[in-house]
Amino acid sequence: MPKNSKVTQREHSNEHVTESVADLLALEEPVDYKQSVLNVAGETGGRQKAAEEELDAEDRPAWNSKLQYILAQIGFSVGLGNIWRFPYLCQKNGGGAYLVPYLVLLIIIGIPLFFLELAVGQRIRRGSIGVWHYVCPRLGGIGFSSCIVCLFVGLYYNVIIGWSVFYFFKSFQYPLPWSECPVIRNGTTAVVEPECEKSSATTYFWYREALDISNSISESGGLNWKMTLCLLVAWSIVGMAVVKGIQSSGKVMYFSSLFPYVVLACFLVRGLLLRGAVDGILHMFTPKLDKMLDPQVWREAATQVFFALGLGFGGVIAFSSYNKQDNNCHFDAALVSFINFFTSVLATLVVFAVLGFKANIMNEKCVVENAEKILGYLNSNVLSRDLIPPHVNFSHLTTKDYSEMYNVIMTVKEKQFSALGLDPCLLEDELDKSVQGTGLAFIAFTEAMTHFPASPFWSVMFFLMLINLGLGSMIGTMAGITTPIIDTFKVPKEIFTVGCCVFAFFVGLLFVQRSGNYFVTMFDDYSATLPLTVIVILENIAVAWIYGTKKFMQELTEMLGFRPYRFYFYMWKFVSPLFMAVLTTASIIQLGVSPPGYSAWIKEEAAERYLYFPNWAMALLITLIAVATLPIPVVFILRHFHLLSDGSNTLSVSYKKGRMMKDISNLEENDETRFILSKVPSEAPSPMPTHRSYLGPGSTSPLETSGNPNGRYGSGYLLASTPESEL
Repeated sequence: MPKNSKVTQREHSNEHVTESVADLLALEEPVDYKQSVLNVAGETGGRQKAAEEELDAEDRPAWNSKLQYILAQIGFSVGLGNIWRFPYLCQKNGGGAYLVPYLVLLIIIGIPLFFLELAVGQRIRRGSIGVWHYVCPRLGGIGFSSCIVCLFVGLYYNVIIGWSVFYFFKSFQYPLPWSECPVIRNGTTAVVEPECEKSSATTYFWYREALDISNSISESGGLNWKMTLCLLVAWSIVGMAVVKGIQSSGKVMYFSSLFPYVVLACFLVRGLLLRGAVDGILHMFTPKLDKMLDPQVWREAATQVFFALGLGFGGVIAFSSYNKQDNNCHFDAALVSFINFFTSVLATLVVFAVLGFKANIMNEKCVVENAEKILGYLNSNVLSRDLIPPHVNFSHLTTKDYSEMYNVIMTVKEKQFSALGLDPCLLEDELDKSVQGTGLAFIAFTEAMTHFPASPFWSVMFFLMLINLGLGSMIGTMAGITTPIIDTFKVPKEIFTVGCCVFAFFVGLLFVQRSGNYFVTMFDDYSATLPLTVIVILENIAVAWIYGTKKFMQELTEMLGFRPYRFYFYMWKFVSPLFMAVLTTASIIQLGVSPPGYSAWIKEEAAERYLYFPNWAMALLITLIAVATLPIPVVFILRHFHLLSDGSNTLSVSYKKGRMMKDISNLEENDETRFILSKVPSEAPSPMPTHRSYLGPGSTSPLETSGNPNGRYGSGYLLASTPESEL
């Protein structure tokens, strides 16, 4: 520091300092931060710690390009849920009517909170643990909860990738192995497998050949060795993709994020050329307006928004932490949200075009089977030929002719009609058959592809697309685990990442036993939903109510170079917390009113039956939810009673040549003009100073005097480009 500087003169004087921080900043000449780190708290380790964190921030990896970063965020947010959960929810919740609550919640909750996570991650340049520790130390447990939820989701999500790997390798044969039921030969007698005959070829292959599923969650049945190998392959792929951090995963994203769109485009063109595709699309977009008033529909739409954008997982924060600080994250939030919604709609069009084709195939099959029944009744004189309209030709029977014949028989034989066992064979009934989640991809869609020309090719493309969609999401999920842990505890990146994959594989063996699919349902439908909702609402409260929305908006303005729309102020402050509080309450009530359960496949009946989780499974479920949310109250209590340091006693002043920061935490907006502001967005002050948001009872503001008799440097102003120096 120059000897003739005003700060140096005050240091060797007993005069009381009356100049403002602005005066000091105006007269001080910035010097290289590596050469000068001044500790104002009196701790011997403050200088070294601040310098180390500045160097760490400078050495932090960065994306090679903006495109690579955008593809990473798209790959994380666009996942398997866009392909099978969104279309299922549309089908279940009123077709086009479901788009209304989804869009409303995307605008008032999804985009604002996505923007919030991008902003705090980009400026603080840390994973979820570090970010929420800086924003509000007492709510630092949010980051740990995010890591646990990511672990839970990663455990079962990679199992689904393993299923896709199994189907991918099985697709290289013609005909496809799930196109026909297996035949059992006993000497000269050949009969169709009874379980397959009662259900369908694709259903049988999924439950018996792929999963070899047990009748209930209580029947383990041992490991399914085929799926165990596929799970090993899946974790090997993920491990290789993330072992080097963004240096390796960023390159993978070029393929894993773009390839699914190529496949979706091919399927859309192929699907629109199929007979009956228009029926499926019209059925999907025909709104059932009464569904828009159903609270359950809104609850499911909000949950889908959370999962679709990856809110609360920590992956969004982790990816944005590798950005330059002048990156326009507001544009990124709008772009990624739009692409995510567009992908969901595109996937829904593809699914319903293919399902419309399948519905027509199944409807024609129904007509043929029931026409054979009627012919049998005519030949045995159970029905009179006078009941058959004269223009009906059984050799070329149309669905319209069958419908007319069906209505005549039902009217004349009203009392005996039920004994005939005839089906109406309505196309609407086939289109209304909703298939949830994995069943949509591994049963309904695979069955439709068996009717495609060159079906193995389309099957290979479809399951390769699922693998890539799952890989993109898994990379973000792993980043939500590894980035905050590596940032916080400074563990070796490669060793820790490989260790996580190995650990997750062995825990994931739970999901590849014969009852494993039921555990996937438990984790997917229940263990992550409620904790995620709690995490997201606390993130919102930490920034909007504890840190302060006005300060946050002001500091976003300094970081981005422009002021975000006032819309975000009201969303963060009032609307989003209110809606999420209602959602949390509704989720808890839903668990109480409808006990958790799962769809079990009963081999003897060759059908699904809904079963409630047994007591031990309920205990496991409650434990999972408790473990995921427990870090939040634990950290809060420890820091409230000062049993765990929040780092507020290590405040330091750092200098970096050409860059200056200021602390405006306790100043009114009118006082902000007194400070010298950076003109370059990348050199703007940190929106998240280390501990100025909440210092606990009795703590002093960083701008108040430190209690030193000489009153020296009590202002605690900061000169650095990254908040790490504020420790």
